[in-house]
Amino acid sequence: MQVMDNIRNFCIIAHIDHGKSTLADRLLQYTHTVSDRDLQEQTLDDMDLERERGITIKSHAIQMEYLKDGKKFILNLIDTPGHVDFSYEVSRSIAACEGALLIVDASQGIEAQTISNLYLAMDNDLEIIPILNKMDLDSAQPEEVKDQIVDLIGCKREEIIAASGKTGMGVEQILDAIINKIPAPKGDINSPLQALIFDSVYNSFRGIIAYYRIFNGILRKGDKVKFIATGKEYLAEEVGILKLNKEPRDYVSAGDVGYIISGIKEAKEVKVGDTITHIENASDIAIQGFEDVKPMVFAGIYPVEINDYEELRTSMEKLKLNDASLTYEPESSAALGFGFRCGFLGMLHMEIIQERLEREFDMTVITTVPNVSYKCKTKKGILKDIHNPSDLPDETLIDYIEEPYIIAQVITKSEFIGPIIKLCIDKRGILKNQIYLTTDRIELTFEMPLAEIVFDFYDRLKSVSKGYASFDYHPFEYKKSNLVKLDILLNGDNVDALSALIHRDNAYTLGKKICEKLRELIPRQQFDIAIQASIGAKIIARETVKAVRKDVTAKCYGGDITRKRKLLEKQKKGKKRMRQIGNVEVPQSAFLAVLKLE
Repeated sequence: MQVMDNIRNFCIIAHIDHGKSTLADRLLQYTHTVSDRDLQEQTLDDMDLERERGITIKSHAIQMEYLKDGKKFILNLIDTPGHVDFSYEVSRSIAACEGALLIVDASQGIEAQTISNLYLAMDNDLEIIPILNKMDLDSAQPEEVKDQIVDLIGCKREEIIAASGKTGMGVEQILDAIINKIPAPKGDINSPLQALIFDSVYNSFRGIIAYYRIFNGILRKGDKVKFIATGKEYLAEEVGILKLNKEPRDYVSAGDVGYIISGIKEAKEVKVGDTITHIENASDIAIQGFEDVKPMVFAGIYPVEINDYEELRTSMEKLKLNDASLTYEPESSAALGFGFRCGFLGMLHMEIIQERLEREFDMTVITTVPNVSYKCKTKKGILKDIHNPSDLPDETLIDYIEEPYIIAQVITKSEFIGPIIKLCIDKRGILKNQIYLTTDRIELTFEMPLAEIVFDFYDRLKSVSKGYASFDYHPFEYKKSNLVKLDILLNGDNVDALSALIHRDNAYTLGKKICEKLRELIPRQQFDIAIQASIGAKIIARETVKAVRKDVTAKCYGGDITRKRKLLEKQKKGKKRMRQIGNVEVPQSAFLAVLKLE
């Protein structure tokens, strides 16, 4: 085994808004990787969406060079997202590194997401460098937060580096710690090539560009390579390393992070987590990458114009390249036509995908009511996975339905315990444990149904805790539950896009809300429209959109009442006939408004 003494591969892990992108900017500036002219806020976040929301969505790789004691070091940084919905991005970055900077905000302390990302890094035996960021703030509490870090990772107090991404304090100590503490990558240049793909992007001129970390061997320009998982073979047209822009090189060797362009056109040919090797002298062993991601939230995405279906398919393929945690399969709906059933890691992930489709690919799409996946056991003993409420068998054939439960961890200040416990219990949660981390910070552990946190849980948690609570969850198990399928009928016709699987206790209130909302939004027709919510054959709520009527008796002044009655009867017959042939169009605004209920 040769050791690449001068290479260090590391990633940054932190909770949202603890300043990791700002600190990454300072590292780039200090190592002169980016000129002051090119430097901007959140340099590595290249999506408009990331800038607007101030969050990192994608992990980004960049190589820095740093001179220390006359020796040149190559530092490969992979910046990672902090939001719970993008933890899959984090797991991939961690697989390509030997060390991690753990960044904690000196004014907020340790949050739920920091802990879960830290455990990911520890499971992969990464060297952890603790950093206390935002030391320039007046509200910083360095001593208290240092205690929390020592309790969490068991390091010595003097090992914690005090820093500030804003002022640049502590950047030099961080770079020294990266060189002194993080082990250099091990690998053999003379072994068969093994490179782990951790990301890929689509370029409309060059095809698909794969990013990888080489564990063994050398990849040269012009080599014939094959991807082990898909078995496809390619020619390496261009290889190189990732600076702020891609820099072509003649070869990339073990320990390095780089990119390969080989004219791949089909999105499904590149799998994140796959291993690249040579065709001759191939390595039989694929690197243990990361397990397939399990989506938690499902929703249908449909094009507004039926003709855009093929275009939507192409856009989804390109998006999947850039976001390996998105899963999708074709489906059709009577109300919306052809579209895709997509699996997301959470609600923010769903929102981001929808927005990226609209911005990057100019697609206007409708998203149906999000739901989670259920297991349904029929009376014949068949167990089915249900991703879409319309797949549910008839109520008379169902033995039982199981829904996914999660273990949720909430870290908050002790003054907000009451409202948070009430919120979780309202959402059918069970309080499992509470631990005081410090005198005024507490960790609450709940067991609750995933379906309850899908809609608005995160927003409500933030509002009851004035923004101080942080939230993290992981799947736990499936449990039997009293669930029913809620259907929405318009004049007796089922609108499949509005169906939902819901707990029996909440069905009546949701059904009533949807009916009231639709009554406001569906335009009046020439006939009455009955909007009904039903469970099986039982109607649980109803609203009516009254017909638009012409005043047919306006021309009768005086005279006999029978004349008026005759005209009204004639109108009534016409309305009845119209209702039989008339169909109700649900405007798009109605679908979107129903999704935003509560």
